Amino acid sequence: MANRAQIQTRNSALIAMIADEDTVVGFLLAGVGNVDIRRKTNYLIVESKTTVKQIEDAFKEFTGREDIAVVLISQFAANMIRFLVDSYNKPVPAILEIPSKEHPYDPAHDSVLSRVKYLFSSESVASGRR
Repeated sequence: MANRAQIQTRNSALIAMIADEDTVVGFLLAGVGNVDIRRKTNYLIVESKTTVKQIEDAFKEFTGREDIAVVLISQFAANMIRFLVDSYNKPVPAILEIPSKEHPYDPAHDSVLSRVKYLFSSESVASGRR
């Protein structure tokens, strides 16, 4: 454990959200919301009229901001920009796919879960004991 690289963090960091209205409002009521001095928020509400480009732009913005530590994205929104989510490989901000009220969670589409499964299967094959 002493050889692991430490991730630099500040005293506080934000959680960003790309999700349906009910999910975002729930997190906002829990105190996760933020509006900075330039009136930039840390969330995008995905509705039926939200375009894929808007979701892509929000994802790129949130993953590029240094004050965000975690991006929560509803799996149905992640599926719309799957190529971006799958190609993202930085540790911070971490990407977490979550279910929404109207779209159930499907573990087969979760890129993070599939990477974890791959890592554990590679280790077990490499060690030959598990």
